[in-house]
Amino acid sequence: MKSIFETTSREEIIKRIHSLSDDCQAQWGKMNAFQMVKHCANCDDMFQGKIKIKRVMIGRIIGKILLKKVLKNDVLFGKNSPTAPVLITIHQEGNIEEQKNDWVNRIEQYTHYNNQNFVHPFFGSMKKEQVGYFVYKHADHHLRQFGV
Repeated sequence: MKSIFETTSREEIIKRIHSLSDDCQAQWGKMNAFQMVKHCANCDDMFQGKIKIKRVMIGRIIGKILLKKVLKNDVLFGKNSPTAPVLITIHQEGNIEEQKNDWVNRIEQYTHYNNQNFVHPFFGSMKKEQVGYFVYKHADHHLRQFGV
């Protein structure tokens, strides 16, 4: 399984981010390309400890069980999966090139990841290895959403 902590996986994601443009259309979901890139950068801020989001009750009940399912082998994320409201961008448009560069910078920061006590708002406490798999899968999910 690929991890954002592997150099080759990070390089692959970065290459795919650079191939994204405003012209790319979502194959599912409600976001446009700019919103998706902004959302992914915000998620990386969460994983890297720059944004803290309170746990949701349903996640406390079933989060660990679903995390195992999500991280099982190369199972893809489901289309239209829910997300924390704070990670949804309301801005309809912006400078996608600037936002892509911001996202790439966040991806590169995983080379020095040190948020050892990360708690996902739904899945709960995650080990570094789990974070690596999840972050890769999340980025891959959204890049596939836009055909890159």
